[in-house]
Amino acid sequence: MGRTLRLGTRGSALARAQTELVLAALRRAIPDISVEVVTVATRGDLDQTSPVREGSGWFTTALQEALREGRVDLAIHSYKDLPTARPEGLVIAAVPLREDPRDALVSYSGQPLRALPAGARIGTGSPRRAVQLTAIRPDVEVVPMRGNVDTRIRKVRAGEVDAAVLALAGLRRLGLEKEAAQVFGPEEMLPAPAQGALAVECRADDDEALAAARAIDDPVLRATVGAERAFLARLEAGCSFPAAAYAEVFGSTLKLHGLIAAEGKIIRSKVGGPIEAWAGLGRQLADELLAKAKRR
Repeated sequence: MGRTLRLGTRGSALARAQTELVLAALRRAIPDISVEVVTVATRGDLDQTSPVREGSGWFTTALQEALREGRVDLAIHSYKDLPTARPEGLVIAAVPLREDPRDALVSYSGQPLRALPAGARIGTGSPRRAVQLTAIRPDVEVVPMRGNVDTRIRKVRAGEVDAAVLALAGLRRLGLEKEAAQVFGPEEMLPAPAQGALAVECRADDDEALAAARAIDDPVLRATVGAERAFLARLEAGCSFPAAAYAEVFGSTLKLHGLIAAEGKIIRSKVGGPIEAWAGLGRQLADELLAKAKRR
């Protein structure tokens, strides 16, 4: 390997843990690689109070600016944080890893959702999670909650809320899976598109960084997550509904589950087809759900 590649990451404990996973994968694939980790503060790190929509770019734009300016050569993202609109000159060079994409409940009492008392206050900053929570328990109160994983767990432990919903992937990567009082199956709470997946981004004209990233790319995972992202991209062109999607691969077949929420009502559907048709399957499912929403 030639030059030292600078790996850009956010400074949170979870971002650092994810970067270590990518770094380990790079070293397995390219034993002589030379890498330097560079920490970049994002808007989402600096502002811990404003509401953030998944995929809004709050946690990714500063890293992309660092790439464009040549301050880093590879950027490590939680894939679900990336907007679906791709910036000119940058490419997703690898989708190397995905942790369990499901959501988890952390509760003060250690009880699952259905055992919480009437009127229980549950923290989340995600409209997707909020609408699915209230579908299961219409009597609970969903309250806004921001902050990193440790901050949200601390708020639950302090009794500021009765419970909070977090990505299981974050808990597992930080060794905090024992904090989960409940892990939601996809039939109860469908995850955000690309939840638990990592993306490695670089400049399109940086051949050395591209080659390094592609050495750890997982083509099946790229297609699976790509279907979920294609679904989201189609929706974002025509609506602002809370949305969720999860794809599974069975041999050469990809099955994609999705939902949107319109006027508080959840609308679900699923499609299946050849894995190589992942992008079309994502768009097809989005169109089906939009059509169902219009008929309501």
